[in-house]
Amino acid sequence: MLLDANASGLFPIAPTPFTPDGRIDDASVDTLIERYLAAGATGVTVLGIMGEAPKLELEESIAVTERFIEGMAKLPVIVGVSAPGFAAMRSLTLAVMERGAAGVMIAPPPSLRTDDQIIGYYRQAVEAIGPDIPFVIQDYPLTLTVQMTPKVIRQIVEEHASCVMLKHEDWPGLEKISTLRGFQKEGTLRPLSILTGNGGLFLDFEMERGADGAMTGYAFPEMLADLVRLQKAGRRDEAHDLFDAHLPLLRYEQQPGVGLAVRKYVMMRRGFIASDAQRKPAAALTATARAEVDYLLARLARRDERARV
Repeated sequence: MLLDANASGLFPIAPTPFTPDGRIDDASVDTLIERYLAAGATGVTVLGIMGEAPKLELEESIAVTERFIEGMAKLPVIVGVSAPGFAAMRSLTLAVMERGAAGVMIAPPPSLRTDDQIIGYYRQAVEAIGPDIPFVIQDYPLTLTVQMTPKVIRQIVEEHASCVMLKHEDWPGLEKISTLRGFQKEGTLRPLSILTGNGGLFLDFEMERGADGAMTGYAFPEMLADLVRLQKAGRRDEAHDLFDAHLPLLRYEQQPGVGLAVRKYVMMRRGFIASDAQRKPAAALTATARAEVDYLLARLARRDERARV
């Protein structure tokens, strides 16, 4: 199944589970897949920024991807292939597409500063991987420091038929979603799936602005799937009530530097993964931080039973 512009729902950004000694934990990968399917995921994204992709060897990246493809019940698997050079990007892209990936996600390198540089980079990326492979633009200026305007995104989409999705992670970025959907209404932008990130921190209003769903890794994927479903059904107040209950933990997980440690710790507490280990270099949670997360989980459990761990 190749990715197309109709993609919607929840594509969790999967963490890469490790054993305490740094090996990939295959059993936890299988458990993650089971929990994502049970949560209502419509696809999954692997080897993203929060998947510790740069810490994996090529063979490991391929093996993790293959395990997700085999386990996701024919749902689409998107693979992050961003790399310093196009040779590495091409090698990983061809390897995962041969194994059944639905498409790839490409983030711009931090060195890009002008609109022409950004547009030129994606031209070269498409040339490297081939024009028939569906790809996702990752727009994450807070981490990547690359500022993409809606017009730049529109030009990339219009130039490349293989660009079928935007992973929207601008912050603040609600107006960008509205502008892109406005382009579509006026007929200057072809159909484009927009899934949003940032840990789900703005998903409540992103859905109302025209997002098709979420592509992020908050430790409660069930909440993300429910929120998307409720908003699509027009049940606005219920969606916001659910979101508000999770907001304190969402906020805590968004802390720069320790966000992945928080996410993995909660996922370990919830039984998604066996260990919250990260590959070095990594920031570990202090005992105080773990106690704070436990406190937030206990408070959340008063309003959402799924937080009882």
